[in-house]
Amino acid sequence: MSKHEVFWGLVSMGLILLAYILPYTILTGVARWYGSFLLWVVIAVVIIGVNYIVAREWRA
Repeated sequence: MSKHEVFWGLVSMGLILLAYILPYTILTGVARWYGSFLLWVVIAVVIIGVNYIVAREWRA
């Protein structure tokens, strides 16, 4: 595993942790469900992009 893949793996893990932590800390004052939902959608799209960056260098 290259340093490039390790870096992007750590970025993905950090984003997943943010998706869990932020709704229970910063977004606690948001009374509507779509505050967390929007956060989760944005983070999911970013993680899909990170997975694409890592996987595009893989060869069969």
